[in-house]
Amino acid sequence: MRDLESVRAATVVRTQVNDVFLCHAWPDRQAAANDVYELLLGKDVSVWFSEVSLRPGTDMRVAIDRGLVSSRMGLVLVTPAMLDKLRTDRSIASNELSALLRRSLLVPVMHGVTFEELDQVTPTLASRGGFSTAEEPMEDIVVKIAELVGIVTEEEADKLSINSAAN
Repeated sequence: MRDLESVRAATVVRTQVNDVFLCHAWPDRQAAANDVYELLLGKDVSVWFSEVSLRPGTDMRVAIDRGLVSSRMGLVLVTPAMLDKLRTDRSIASNELSALLRRSLLVPVMHGVTFEELDQVTPTLASRGGFSTAEEPMEDIVVKIAELVGIVTEEEADKLSINSAAN
């Protein structure tokens, strides 16, 4: 019979939740997606990110499914590479997106593309409220995302926005 403490510890591990599931195109993983990941970590947002969360030898689809289930919200980094992937490849990227679209909190972030371009590929995702790096820097977008997951209060977000505008 296992003692109560080990059962509690196992339960905590199984119920651990990430704040954000970062959905991105594979070609963006070492540049744009990694930058977003680092910025989110800097705001104490826990992130499921393939470059960190996928271990060698693991089944990618199973790991992604677990990441989707264990995350409070989805963030889709929409880049030219993501649009190309969604247009041509209906495998992992579209499966992730389908799962994310069922969530109530899903935020698209346009990076090098427009909402109009996204609308041509997936109107359902384009209809979600989101952000664009053409309109504001990624640093400010990350503050707003941290606010969404409750990590940064509105007051802290206002101070950060004022400080970044002053610099």
